[in-house]
Amino acid sequence: MRKLAMGMIALLAIAGLNATGAYAQGTGPAIDFAIGGGISIPTGDFDDGAKLGWQGTAAVRVLPQSLPVGFQFDGAFGRFSDESAFDIQSQLIYGTADIVYRFQTAEATRFQPYLIGGIGVYNLDAKGDDVNLIGNPDSETKFGINAGAGFDFKAGSVGLFVEGRFHNAFFEGSDLQFIPVTVGVRFGGR
Repeated sequence: MRKLAMGMIALLAIAGLNATGAYAQGTGPAIDFAIGGGISIPTGDFDDGAKLGWQGTAAVRVLPQSLPVGFQFDGAFGRFSDESAFDIQSQLIYGTADIVYRFQTAEATRFQPYLIGGIGVYNLDAKGDDVNLIGNPDSETKFGINAGAGFDFKAGSVGLFVEGRFHNAFFEGSDLQFIPVTVGVRFGGR
């Protein structure tokens, strides 16, 4: 998982360096960076054993000037407490590659809604003092999908965003499903 994360960071850095020249000339795509956090709501079978959780995320978004469709790469870290009285938390680390569709709005508007969806890699690990009581399960990494919606509120080169997404990771036995609701700040872009 660490090698995958480092590879994604290196790829994003190279892509950012290549786009810098075109961006400076005003002909390339807008690139912005985001950080945020919020709550994560377990759903499906995962809701039977997990409580409301929290998560933090960081993202890089590439938005072509002439198209309403762009790309976003993000990584997140979150935890869900167990419904039992034991000290057990489900730690979730994941990264996604998504397509972003921005609804066309007037040039002067600061409010811009969007749809987002794509694929991801999800790592689930049990943490806490009582993990050995459940047999010390191994960490698992699986693929998954996500889809959601959000909106940006721009104020120059800095803006706020609110986003909700449904994630479904394909773990054995039962899929891991949750909905993070994220509030954050975006830097860069145009």
